[in-house]
Amino acid sequence: MVEPRSLEPAEWALWNSWMQAQRLLARELDRDLQREYGISKAEFSVLVTLHRTAGGRMRVGELAESLDWEKSRVAHQLTRMENRELVERTDNELNGRRVGVGLTTKGREAVEQAILGHAGNIRRYFFETLTPEQAAAIEAWSRQTVDRIEARYRD
Repeated sequence: MVEPRSLEPAEWALWNSWMQAQRLLARELDRDLQREYGISKAEFSVLVTLHRTAGGRMRVGELAESLDWEKSRVAHQLTRMENRELVERTDNELNGRRVGVGLTTKGREAVEQAILGHAGNIRRYFFETLTPEQAAAIEAWSRQTVDRIEARYRD
């Protein structure tokens, strides 16, 4: 086993800057979704996931897996969104359990508007200040980090 050791001051500074940038970026994007489109980040995640599927419908379990959320979190989120008429759930004909979920007309309209605005905000807060070299470095590092962490759970 590798002996644990602390980070160097410059490493701590880099880590803290990275974490602050992530928090601020997420906060601003979330605020803009709420202010401009009246939807939360969680609602946007559900709506976009459904929007990307054929017919805008999927099983609740598939939605939970796609979002990497616990089923209980998805169920609570869907109840709130159903009350706002953004989604509708469908029952299993055999046992009456609510197993499917789909976009309503209101949900489809909300997500289609929000996707464009959200993309513009991502461009404004993130991409506009990046050089092509910086973007390539972030992409390479991100892919490497994802691959390394996911590999721990594949074996």
